[in-house]
Amino acid sequence: MPSTRKALWQIHLCVLLWGFTAILGKLITLPALALVWWRMALVTLALLLVPRVWRGLRALSPRLLLAYAGIGALVSLHWLTFYGAIKLANASVAVSCIALAPVFMALLEPRITGRAFVPRELWLGAAVVPGVGLVVGGVPSGMLAGIAVGTLSALLVAVFGAFNKRLVDRADPLTVTCLELGAGTVFLTLLMPVFGSAGMSALPSGHDALLLLVLALVCTLLPFALSLVALRHLSAYSAQLAVNLEPVYAIALAVVLLGEQRELAPAFYVGVAIILVAVFAHPWLSGRHHAPVPELLATAEPKSAAE
Repeated sequence: MPSTRKALWQIHLCVLLWGFTAILGKLITLPALALVWWRMALVTLALLLVPRVWRGLRALSPRLLLAYAGIGALVSLHWLTFYGAIKLANASVAVSCIALAPVFMALLEPRITGRAFVPRELWLGAAVVPGVGLVVGGVPSGMLAGIAVGTLSALLVAVFGAFNKRLVDRADPLTVTCLELGAGTVFLTLLMPVFGSAGMSALPSGHDALLLLVLALVCTLLPFALSLVALRHLSAYSAQLAVNLEPVYAIALAVVLLGEQRELAPAFYVGVAIILVAVFAHPWLSGRHHAPVPELLATAEPKSAAE
């Protein structure tokens, strides 16, 4: 099989596995804070077994260590709000909100990274507004809090994604991932007293422990490692097109595995379609076909944010 075709199969497998993260978030009964803490801690511990990570950590300057640790705190808040949106609404709603991340990225990235602002990106961002209106109108009123928290999660992706892009060439991706997720675990530990009994009052049950291992190892570490291999053989446009499909995969899985279409009106899916059209049109119309950033693939739910 030609290397490019094999890489396309690999990256689509990665996207499918990433799509399962929202499904697992719904199936795991732990509160959002405990779920995220265990996921980040398990991935960090697994990465600390890799000698290359230790060599990378020793090579980092104190300034970079602090910078990546700060980004890790933002990553933990992103995951906390993402899984919070799932608990408050459902997986389809959370993933649909996360699809807004590229819009926030288009508006915030110029300020954070220093690149020139492109007015076209503002129009592309405005194009999703009707979609958002339909999404809001297509969910029960009890899920509106989930939409608000999910939108905040998408905003956090844009913020930490832009900061990661500023530092993308400064360290090894595995090292950065380990440092950011480790720092995020520490940050969430400090937040636990704020959440009280809703934080981490008990160890996971056997059912939740198994699903957490699948979430951390199969749906986080495995696709990250596989994507690092696949991205070497794909054009930036092909890679971005593939990772932008994650919301599609996740919503399809939620319909098939969780039956969430019974909770949502047709207007919701029309709104999602409008948002996804804008997301796919953004790199095509702007002509900026940047390959996905490895660190974003490891730490963000919305891989479409890694443009």
